[in-house]
Amino acid sequence: MYRRLKDLREDCDSTQQKLAQFLKISQATYFRYESSALDIPSMILIELSKLYDTSVDHIWEQTDEKKPYAKSDQKR
Repeated sequence: MYRRLKDLREDCDSTQQKLAQFLKISQATYFRYESSALDIPSMILIELSKLYDTSVDHIWEQTDEKKPYAKSDQKR
């Protein structure tokens, strides 16, 4: 997951500092996410999936499909 996170950032020509500012965290914290020194909170994963227009599963390397899932209109 951590390698894919870095790859997604680099594909967007972004820096850790820019991502940290977007996520309202320190650059050091973001670095720890990419280096697997710190678990990524679910809300951060959701924000990153929205930013990169992909699914959390893609970031977690559970799928190679980059396209995000379709939203369901069903209420549970």
